[in-house]
Amino acid sequence: MNEANVLLRRIRVWLVFFIVALVLSGLTAFPLVTELHWLESLLKNSASPVAEFFPGLMEWIERVRAGLDATDAKYPFVLYGTDWLAFAHLVIAVAFYGPYRDPVRNIWVIEFGMIACAGIIPLALICGPIRGIPFWWSVIDMFFGIFGIIPLYVVRRKIKQLEALTAPVRFAVPAAV
Repeated sequence: MNEANVLLRRIRVWLVFFIVALVLSGLTAFPLVTELHWLESLLKNSASPVAEFFPGLMEWIERVRAGLDATDAKYPFVLYGTDWLAFAHLVIAVAFYGPYRDPVRNIWVIEFGMIACAGIIPLALICGPIRGIPFWWSVIDMFFGIFGIIPLYVVRRKIKQLEALTAPVRFAVPAAV
C-alpha cells in the first residue's frame, strides 16, 4: 500500500471516530430526563463514592434532575430545544461524510469543525455564568471543545500531507528568450 493510501485510511479512521462521537453525543441529548434519573440513582448507589467525595457534584446533578423534572411536567415543550440540539449533532456528523469521501476537497468541513470546537470555550465562559452554571461544569463543557479539536487537528494535518503527496507535479517552463 502506498503512502497516500495509508494516509487516506488513517484520515478515515479518525473521521469515523469523530462521527461516532458526534452521533452518540446527539443521541444522548434526546432522553435527558431519563438519563438524569439513571445518573442520579447510579451516583447515589452505595457502591459509588461520588456522593461522599464530591457533594457539590451530587447537589448539581440533583438540581439539574429536579429542574428537568419540573420542566418536563409543566413545560415539556422547552425540552424540544434539546431535541434540536441532538438533531444538530446528527446533521453535523453527516457533514463529515464529505471529508471521508474526499478529504482534500472537503478540508473546509474539518476547519469548520475546529472553529466550532474553539467556539465552545467563549460560549461556556459567557453563557455559563448567565445561566447559573457552576464554573467547574463550564470547564467540563470546554473540555468537549478541546477534545473535539484534537482529532480534527490530527485529520487536518494528515489531509495536508495527503494533499502534498497527491498534488500534480508542476514543471517550471523556461521563459522564452
